[in-house]
Amino acid sequence: MADSKELQVKDKQALATAAEQTRPGLVFTPVVDIFETDNEIRLLADMPGVKADDLNIDLRDNVLTISGDVRPWESAGETDLLVEFEIGRFYRQFALAETIDQNRIEAGLTDGVLNLTLPKHAKATPRKITVATA
Repeated sequence: MADSKELQVKDKQALATAAEQTRPGLVFTPVVDIFETDNEIRLLADMPGVKADDLNIDLRDNVLTISGDVRPWESAGETDLLVEFEIGRFYRQFALAETIDQNRIEAGLTDGVLNLTLPKHAKATPRKITVATA
């Protein structure tokens, strides 16, 4: 039987930053998994409660910034009885390597998980050189 790993659930963590916030509210660091193949890097960011309209992905000076707002769920006529889901903003930045083809980056958001595909330049992908025999 193959080894199995138990899924470890992490709680939202407030972002610890030296920068001053210019608006009220909590800021969270999204939990991220990063996978690499010869052709691309794939980044999965857990951002529960963020809708596509409230998600911003910015690329500037080789720094990829993702941020997304979580809006309150309750309607105007509802009274809170118990609130455990925290409202705030997700924010995280990544420095991109020169091997990433920044013009071909793709993003999708499904069930609160941001999926970023960061393709590598063709010249950065490894290839096997065949040796000719005489």
